[in-house]
Amino acid sequence: MSRRRMTLLGKVTLLGKVNSAAPVCLLLAFMLLASALVSVNSSRAADSAMHPNVVLVMADDLGLGDITPTSAGCKIQTPNLQRLADQGLTFLDAHTPSSVCTPTRYGLLTGRYNWRSRLAKGVLSGTSEHLIPADRPTLGHLMKSAGYHTAMIGKWHLGWDWHKNGAKIDFSKPVVNGPDINGFDQYYGHCGSLDMPPYVWVDTGMPTSVPTREGGVSRAESPYGWYRNGPIGDDFEIEQVLPHLFDKSMTYIRQRSEAAKNGKPFFLYLPLPAPHTPIVPLPPFKGSSGINPYADFVAQVDHHVGELMKTLADAGIDEDTLVIFTSDNGCSPQANFEVLAQHDHDPSAGFRGHKADLYEGGHRVPLIIRWPKVIPAGRQTNAVACLTDLYTTLQSITGQPREGTGGEDGFDLSPLFEDTTATPRDSLISHSIGGSFAIRRGPWKLCLSHGSGGWSDPREPAAKKQGLPAMQLFNLDSDPSEHSNVADQHPEKVEQLLALLGQQVEQGRCTPGPKLANDRKVEFGSD
Repeated sequence: MSRRRMTLLGKVTLLGKVNSAAPVCLLLAFMLLASALVSVNSSRAADSAMHPNVVLVMADDLGLGDITPTSAGCKIQTPNLQRLADQGLTFLDAHTPSSVCTPTRYGLLTGRYNWRSRLAKGVLSGTSEHLIPADRPTLGHLMKSAGYHTAMIGKWHLGWDWHKNGAKIDFSKPVVNGPDINGFDQYYGHCGSLDMPPYVWVDTGMPTSVPTREGGVSRAESPYGWYRNGPIGDDFEIEQVLPHLFDKSMTYIRQRSEAAKNGKPFFLYLPLPAPHTPIVPLPPFKGSSGINPYADFVAQVDHHVGELMKTLADAGIDEDTLVIFTSDNGCSPQANFEVLAQHDHDPSAGFRGHKADLYEGGHRVPLIIRWPKVIPAGRQTNAVACLTDLYTTLQSITGQPREGTGGEDGFDLSPLFEDTTATPRDSLISHSIGGSFAIRRGPWKLCLSHGSGGWSDPREPAAKKQGLPAMQLFNLDSDPSEHSNVADQHPEKVEQLLALLGQQVEQGRCTPGPKLANDRKVEFGSD
């Protein structure tokens, strides 16, 4: 029985004991009072349970094996993320819709597979135009419609429209079509990855400074801390970006805490720029891991998550806040896999591949959800999940009906809060940086690629030259490392999965509902 129900029953029982010896008139008065108390408290409890504050933290290029909750062999100390997992629900088979930055962000915010958009492959730059149109439902819109105050603080990487004079950006003018058109009341962040210029903060449409200098660091100068040359705002310090964004987020939480206690919850989307390049850990984390700067940077991310959780507790709202922690894709080779291996650390936790790939290491990521009032502590689940599911899950939690659009490729994960053996999602489509597809149902996974579809060997050009087959079928139960292609042995599975992929592409959705149009012609064959 939940603590909420026990409290309500306790009030009713106590009133009943007083009533038993009271006169009839007093009995009626107490009965009416009891009814009112139960009604009011039930309503408040429901509001608290159905409308928690929501903090969604998404790391950048953090692998499944880089934190202890999702990898027993992890050699990086992540005590705060472990504490988060110990207090919530950890997904061991969670995936990003893509194995790279921009498309995953699209899928997370829209609940729609990224390859249905105009972005067929690759990622945007720091000067790209906005990707998500104003009329596309997003998490920002969803949460606003439920009465939330909404904020985005961090790395956007979905494009916005700088004011340009020809090809040159005028930083004295507002940007348009930023996160504000996608449902966020306020936003503060940078446009692309932290290694992509311009390096300028934008605060709800207005650049905070006009750059007076340009700068960058080459890979030769710093194999870990490099970033491309470009304009840098006077208030933009590369090494301080990560703590600065957490400071901004914690300030936002403190500012919104009183309103949250009085029925105006908030939704904070915090997409981090780390541990993506530039990998720039600060003291006391610099050198603390005894492994390399990447491991130090992961430890710094963990520390800041701990500070964020403490801020929620100090504000008195951690019990009423749903915290989600995840990553946008697997670990990047920039982490220096060779050095990590020398310390027996595997960012992909034994799975094949890494960022950009169709193989599991490219898109299987940490996903931890903590909600003390609803989710029992210390649970794990092997249910398949995708970050597109967060849209539909929050839609369910806030009591909003399914619409024709929005969450087209998302399933409600909330049944797993009570039953970790539930199976909300039946299939999963994955997508690589090169635009290759994979589809999975149960243990069977079909990759429509000759090789990794991304950056790990064999890359597609080399795999084609080697004459490798155009499709790879794996059974993840018997071959989780994806080294035995059994497509020839199971042609019926290949046909079934191809048919399922074709159906979900054609329908414009993988969930029940009306047929929808994709934004472009989607082709998924491998030549």
